[in-house]
Amino acid sequence: MDSKEIQALIKFVVKSGAQEVSLETEEFKINIKTASGALEPQTSYIQTIAPQQSMPVAPAQVAAVEEAEENANYITVKSPMIGTFYRSQSPEHDVFVKVGDTIGEGDVLCIVEAMKLFNEIESEVSGTIVKVLVDDKSPIEYDQPLFLVDPS
Repeated sequence: MDSKEIQALIKFVVKSGAQEVSLETEEFKINIKTASGALEPQTSYIQTIAPQQSMPVAPAQVAAVEEAEENANYITVKSPMIGTFYRSQSPEHDVFVKVGDTIGEGDVLCIVEAMKLFNEIESEVSGTIVKVLVDDKSPIEYDQPLFLVDPS
């Protein structure tokens, strides 16, 4: 089994919603665990049968796992509609929020343009903006993550 097949298996397991999958042959053993509701595997490794050792699937997978664990304590603000994401009301104005800003319920976070209507997206939580996940003037999808907010 090569690395592309392993990565395809990991993606399949994550999309299926399974919590854990194990696959064992004479040459290797693969155990994939996912956090419930997570988009990336929480842990994944290959254990070769001879010699006995464990190694990461790929450095990119390890980075994704670490990022998913790091973001587990944050609230993700998602887009309520399809459209174009704008961080400010016009190019001359400052952005509504930036990393490190404290926000409250009802604060405007961004604007989503849909069918020539400009919709202000308000926060449903209080906290601190940790990360902006979308570039200004980018097309976005329904339920796409836009911001990470630390509720503490």
